[in-house]
Amino acid sequence: MAVLTGPAGGRRERGSAFRRAVREVRADVDAAIERDPAVDSRLEMVLASPGLHAIWTHRVSHSMWQRGGRWKLPARLLSQASRAITGVEIHPGAQIGKRFFIDHGMGVVIGETSEIGDDVMLYNGVNLGGRTLAKVKRHPTLGDGVTVGAGARILGPVTVGAGSAVGANAVVVKDVPADSTAVGVPAVVRPNAPALDPYADPALYI
Repeated sequence: MAVLTGPAGGRRERGSAFRRAVREVRADVDAAIERDPAVDSRLEMVLASPGLHAIWTHRVSHSMWQRGGRWKLPARLLSQASRAITGVEIHPGAQIGKRFFIDHGMGVVIGETSEIGDDVMLYNGVNLGGRTLAKVKRHPTLGDGVTVGAGARILGPVTVGAGSAVGANAVVVKDVPADSTAVGVPAVVRPNAPALDPYADPALYI
């Protein structure tokens, strides 16, 4: 099989990357519309959602961060510019999956070693923070389909399992099993209710 090199191969590679980026943006918008009943159109969502703007900027800054070296400072500066505009602070080192959505956005902080799966939703004021100054894995891991309510704090290298929810203003410092709900300070974990709405603030189920 022939392998394209030179200008033709470069154009094909760039075209493939562009199409992939367009698919990801469309998936982001679809996921956001599904989770935000206040929006009236796709155009409104694209132009007026700080959560979408924050994740799109993060994807650029994360790509820069992964290149290392001289690219790390521009990545940090871009993330800080995004913070100033959107109210959402995402360290460029954080790893975030597909169809991620932040509702309202203001006050969200996502630390450097955070790992976030696909189809995760955060409400405003969420903090994925660390509990040590050591340069180790010090921020949370959120599995696929996790929802975190407004003002919740998830601290340290804990894991919130797939399909779980964290209630508004909860403080989580221990692992949360899959398909569970964590509420309170410190958070108490219970199995999900059978009819749990995956996108509703989990405080509704206290």
